[in-house]
Amino acid sequence: MPSSVQILGTGQLLELSRRLRTAGGPRLRQNLARRVRRAAEPLQRDLQQAIRTVQLPGPGRTVRGGPSPTSRPLRATLAGAVRISVRQSSSPGARVWLDKSRLPADLRNMPWVIEQGRVRHPVFGNRRRWATQWARPTGWWSNTVRNGTPRMRAEIERVLGDVRRDLQ
Repeated sequence: MPSSVQILGTGQLLELSRRLRTAGGPRLRQNLARRVRRAAEPLQRDLQQAIRTVQLPGPGRTVRGGPSPTSRPLRATLAGAVRISVRQSSSPGARVWLDKSRLPADLRNMPWVIEQGRVRHPVFGNRRRWATQWARPTGWWSNTVRNGTPRMRAEIERVLGDVRRDLQ
């Protein structure tokens, strides 16, 4: 199930955060935050691409229905809710997460539903008639996070090494 991916509070980040505060360099802190965010952006893009490419095949119809009662595209809406946050406070780090507040109320649980592979919804907004669509449980969130986290971690370690050299 989707949750946030966090690289927080490692010993190196905490020690570096303390040294940045004592050095008092706002330029260094901003530079660190910018580079940590850049390290997390590929994972965010990968997650957005993964949700955009999830296939939700329908049960098959012989007669085509009318237009969708909603104008919002499902996959693009879900992709827009994948966010990054960077902290430099007591637990510094980067977090890639799905912001449910950026989703419409009726789609708040949809990322988890798609991750499991079963989507049940009213047919063209008619709440008396429901359809079930099956997605292959592709693990659009968990597999993408598993594949992208080592790259993100390595990039952050490289950034920490660069900033540590700047402080010496």
